[in-house]
Amino acid sequence: MATFGYSLTPSSRVDLNLFNKDKWNKLVELEPDVLKCMACGSCTASCTAGKFTKNSLRSAILYLQNGQEKQALEYIQSCLLCGKCFMVCPRAINTRNLLLSINKIYSIK
Repeated sequence: MATFGYSLTPSSRVDLNLFNKDKWNKLVELEPDVLKCMACGSCTASCTAGKFTKNSLRSAILYLQNGQEKQALEYIQSCLLCGKCFMVCPRAINTRNLLLSINKIYSIK
């Protein structure tokens, strides 16, 4: 059989029943505003660090909901805590507190 330079990629499907939801539940308990996020992207669009680094609170929240902690932490490690995302958030989520709680629960070192 001829190959045309294409190959199948492994599935990126996430089975939500396989990961431990304890940390996510603890985050929701500390910062219930995380459930208000509608993933609009305003925080990411306003981020100063996002223009130069891989920084996206929206993506981090979605990864945490899916149990992908490592990927989520990659998206928030370069946050400067400047507060621009808080000012533009249509749901008035206190993003600084949220980020600090994520750092505390998921223990970024």
